[in-house]
Amino acid sequence: MSDTDLGFTHRTRKTGEVQVLHRGALAATLRGVAAQEFLAEVAEGSGADAQQLMARLTGNYKRGNEKLAARHPRNR
Repeated sequence: MSDTDLGFTHRTRKTGEVQVLHRGALAATLRGVAAQEFLAEVAEGSGADAQQLMARLTGNYKRGNEKLAARHPRNR
């Protein structure tokens, strides 16, 4: 897994819904206008941009404290 691959994928359902998956598990479902806007943004951006967009939509994005948390005794 590269730095730009955060483990997100998406699939479009027959109903027009877009399901965002994180490492194979359902993380969010977009419907209606939100789904259409998402698909338009993914189509015009790069793979890294799509990963960041899906991370923002699901609330699963880096908060800047990962290095600090890695040094904590509980996480060793």
